[in-house]
Amino acid sequence: MPTNTLDLPAELTLRRATASDLPTVLTLLAEAAKWLNAAGVRQWPDGGFPAARIEPLIDQGVMYLLDDGIDPVPAATMAVDAHADPEFWSAPDRPHDALYVHKLAVSRAYSGQGLGEVLLGWAVARAARTGRRWLRLDCAKDNTRLQAYYRGLGFRHVRTVDLPHRASGALFERPAGETGYGRALDTEAHKELIQV
Repeated sequence: MPTNTLDLPAELTLRRATASDLPTVLTLLAEAAKWLNAAGVRQWPDGGFPAARIEPLIDQGVMYLLDDGIDPVPAATMAVDAHADPEFWSAPDRPHDALYVHKLAVSRAYSGQGLGEVLLGWAVARAARTGRRWLRLDCAKDNTRLQAYYRGLGFRHVRTVDLPHRASGALFERPAGETGYGRALDTEAHKELIQV
C-alpha cells in the first residue's frame, strides 16, 4: 500500500488542500455546519464559513483533505497548525508546545466509518514528529456528545472557557504520539501520510 493511503472502507488519500479545492472544502464545512445546527449544536455558522476564513488555511498549507480523487466532495477535511486561539490558550498553557486541530469535518456520506479517529490519530503522530508535546482542540461548550467522543480517543478535558461571544470553549488535549485509542493510525506503517 502506498504510504499516502489510508486503509479504510474506501481507498482514501490524505493530502494538502490547494486553492482549487476551496469550493469543495467550503461545501463540506457547510454540510457539517447545517447538520450540527439541525442537531441543536451551535458550533459553526449555520451557512458554513466564508471563503475568507478558509483561504488562509489553504494558503498556509495547513488545511488537509481526505478524498478518493473521484468524488467532488471530499470524505473529510481538517486544519492542523500551530495557531493557539489566544482567547482559549494562555501563556501558562505553553501554547507553542502543541499543534491544534481546527475545522475537522467528515462528510455525512462517510459518517460512522472512523475517519475522525484516523485523522486525529494522524494529527497526534504529526504533533510528535514536529517536536510538540500535545495535540489540542476546542469544541462547543454544550456539545457533551462530542466531548465524550474526544475523551474516548484519549483527549483530556483541560477546562471550559465560557465567553459569551463564543459557542466553542471546551478545551481538550492529548499527548503527542500517544497511540492506542480508537482506530488510530499505525504509525510504523504510515510514518508520513503526506509530505509535510
